[in-house]
Amino acid sequence: MSASTTIAPAHFPEDADVVRRLFEEYIDSLGIDLSFQDVAAELAGLPGKYASPHGVVLLARDDAGMPLGCVALRPWTQPGTGEIKRLYVRPAARGQALGRRLAEAVIDGARRAGYTRLVLDTLASMRPALRVYDALGFQRVPAYYANPLPDTVYLALDLSPARA
Repeated sequence: MSASTTIAPAHFPEDADVVRRLFEEYIDSLGIDLSFQDVAAELAGLPGKYASPHGVVLLARDDAGMPLGCVALRPWTQPGTGEIKRLYVRPAARGQALGRRLAEAVIDGARRAGYTRLVLDTLASMRPALRVYDALGFQRVPAYYANPLPDTVYLALDLSPARA
């Protein structure tokens, strides 16, 4: 990974194919059926729930403009809550803290957008992702939606300003 890797919002419709390809790679890498999330409609309707001003898809690119990874944010059903989705780093770019940089960037964007809480779900088998989320202060929480996958881990991060 180049020292000049950039993380910036995807632009739609220009980046729709790149985002779709990264989301598909992410989903394929899981090796599980995500049809309960209506992924086909999500991919066909990009940016969909990730549209600004309340959502975003961030793309990491190398200095040649090649996409290395992504992360997305969308509003959740509870006021002030956003959901992080599709954090993915391509295999060739792993091991260089790009996943953490993407997570930090989406958290910063959520704060700027006025979110006071973030939620996400991941799989217990995704240990590197769990380490990143733990290091960033996410806490385990009860399930916030119905998910048929037995090893799902639900996490939340409080973004409320600290009270003095």
